Amino acid sequence: MDWRAVAAALLLLAPALTLSGGSFTSLHPEEAYPDPEVPAEFDPYAGLVSQVQARLRALGFDAGPVNGDFGSKTQAALAQFQLSAGVAASGQLDDPTLAQLGVERSSPASVGATEPQTQR
Repeated sequence: MDWRAVAAALLLLAPALTLSGGSFTSLHPEEAYPDPEVPAEFDPYAGLVSQVQARLRALGFDAGPVNGDFGSKTQAALAQFQLSAGVAASGQLDDPTLAQLGVERSSPASVGATEPQTQR
């Protein structure tokens, strides 16, 4: 078989292979990311991230399990939400994004964050 015939066959089959229901979809590419493991250490922002994950899931974006881990799957789902909501698609939990999600950021004192202390 001629290499040109093989190349032509692959070009003809390529669209069918991408539509075969693989893990990537153009509407929700975040579904291609594996679900993250549960974080082992305490994260003072886990509560905020859990709220965001729950809200994203309620809106139809696959942010993985609601576990407070701001991993790649949650970040991808957040970026997809940002694109759909018309806010800057940064993949970060900025104030415009939180407002669109209807999630309020807690004050640093309530999440356990403190100012670093310097020694003299």
